[in-house]
Amino acid sequence: MKSREIKFPSKKYGNMVPIKAIPGHFVTNHSHINYFIDLTTIKTRTTESAQCARVLAQQYIYSAIPVDSIVCLDGMEVIGAFLAKELNDAGHSTHNAHKSVYVIQPERTANSQLFFRENVEPMIRGKNVILLMASVTTGISIRRGIECMDYYGGVLQGVSTIFSAVKEIDGFPVNTIFTPDDIPGYASYDRKNCPYCQKKVPVEALVNSFGYSKL
Repeated sequence: MKSREIKFPSKKYGNMVPIKAIPGHFVTNHSHINYFIDLTTIKTRTTESAQCARVLAQQYIYSAIPVDSIVCLDGMEVIGAFLAKELNDAGHSTHNAHKSVYVIQPERTANSQLFFRENVEPMIRGKNVILLMASVTTGISIRRGIECMDYYGGVLQGVSTIFSAVKEIDGFPVNTIFTPDDIPGYASYDRKNCPYCQKKVPVEALVNSFGYSKL
């Protein structure tokens, strides 16, 4: 798979943070896709993580939106920490008494529901929150994050991703670096309407925001 990897620049941000994608027939938890978006180095290599956070911060620094907490899903804690630093260094508005941004991640139950322990709840309840995710295909994961914020009393101020195939969910715009327009031919299908399955093309791997497992 790695030998088929292609790098794509962002049409909006240029080559600041290129994205890697592998063409094929892949299955996520919610859909079938024809490109696996590989975010491994962006999430783990500090130079790329910092650059990514710098780009994402632009979506908030020049607004009046306060940010108290960044809730990280999909292993986005490194980028979340850099994003918090970008916002703090820019003197961005926060309502925390410590004038600092919390960077936290929820836990998951066996049926994938998100939850926070009692010691972490004060970092959510009544706080202005950014939901930070790696990649979004259908928007179901974003909706779970929104429901979690509602349950714990967080004030959702933004949703940020590296790649998103959706522009908004439940009235919340998705701020992203990459869209399907950056990856020529990118497509997502539900299982019943997948043209690869209809042509009996084997599924190559199970994929999510953490990586892939070949079949």
